[in-house]
Amino acid sequence: MISIELLRENPDAVRRAMAARGQGAPIDRILELDSRRRAIIVEADQLRGRRNTVSRDLGKTKPPPADLVEEMRRVGARIKDLEGETKVAEDDMSALLLTVPNLPRDSVPVGKDEHDNRVSRSAGEPRRFDFEPLPHWDLGEKLDIIDLQRGAKLSGSRFFVLKGMGAKLQRALTAWMLDIHTREHGYQELYLPFLVTTATATGSGHLPKFADTMYHDQEDDLWLIPTAEVPVTSMFAGEILPPGSIPKRFVAQSPCFRREKAAAGKDTRGIKRVHQFEKVEMYKFVEPTVSDQELETLLADAEDVCSRLGIAYRVIELCTGDLGFSAVKTYDLEMWAPGSKEWLEVSSCSNCTDFQARRANIRYRAAEGEKVQFPHTLNGSGLALPRVIAAILENYQQADGSVAIPEALRPYTGFDRIG
Repeated sequence: MISIELLRENPDAVRRAMAARGQGAPIDRILELDSRRRAIIVEADQLRGRRNTVSRDLGKTKPPPADLVEEMRRVGARIKDLEGETKVAEDDMSALLLTVPNLPRDSVPVGKDEHDNRVSRSAGEPRRFDFEPLPHWDLGEKLDIIDLQRGAKLSGSRFFVLKGMGAKLQRALTAWMLDIHTREHGYQELYLPFLVTTATATGSGHLPKFADTMYHDQEDDLWLIPTAEVPVTSMFAGEILPPGSIPKRFVAQSPCFRREKAAAGKDTRGIKRVHQFEKVEMYKFVEPTVSDQELETLLADAEDVCSRLGIAYRVIELCTGDLGFSAVKTYDLEMWAPGSKEWLEVSSCSNCTDFQARRANIRYRAAEGEKVQFPHTLNGSGLALPRVIAAILENYQQADGSVAIPEALRPYTGFDRIG
């Protein structure tokens, strides 16, 4: 969450940031509650001071004056009432602060939605075909490696089954990407719970904002994760990390569960937008002074994976209106899919500054004796599996209907062609 100090000292800047995002926020109500809370605390502190003074005097007087005894009884009752009012104001203020998104960096282009995002750069040339390339849903069916009908039979729309070489391709991609990030990019691999508490999902910023797009087990009050970002964020919730413990760089593979709300149509064909998919996620805890630089290296790590696959991709800088709730700046990576004739988002890399650390109460001490502060957190897909599979199938399809395997993946698949 954003700090109450920032909101208190510069509310107009927060209002401008919300306007740039195209979102409303209860700024005035939060400030009203903050003012009320501080006034209550002042009154309570004054009464405690009065009580302490009178108590010292009463200890010297035998018997104690009845009027002072009665006054202290009233003061004690009033302090108790004020403590209750303070808690109510703090709880209400905290609940409202949880609904306020992070403030975009000044460098983020101002825009209304995804149509105002900016192409930062492109890499690679889209493959040219001497035949009409098929979309991955047709290729998957012809090669008997993607079964959409049985996915729907088992679980409903927007689920799928990977079969044979399709399933092995996903397994190979996962192992290959984890090896790149751990062996070459300096991340530590994690295996994480896929069900998390409400507090955990709140720490990452997914609750309460995205409750209607997450799957929830009511009986145990556990949430299926929409990304590994959620459990990684709260690994150190409530802790003070000692000097020398950051930066921390983690990578994890996990399933992702999302109650996608998109209407039926082009965007929901195949395996592009589904309710369950696999993703390799990178995550960083870093010092505030280097988080912008760390975002660029996070992006470079994701780009490295795209580049090794030999598929044309582009880097998109998200505008204010398309920025994620917790992010101050985000880059998307999109791979070209010639059969679908569209760019497929395979990664989203974001700097969340101290927004998540503040929500999860994660702090660190830079050196012994120094004041604790909030680290900055960053996250990025490295990469998301279904769309990478779709891009591979569509870019590496051959005239005979087979699909070649990118050379970098062949040691992991054990085969060089699906056909």
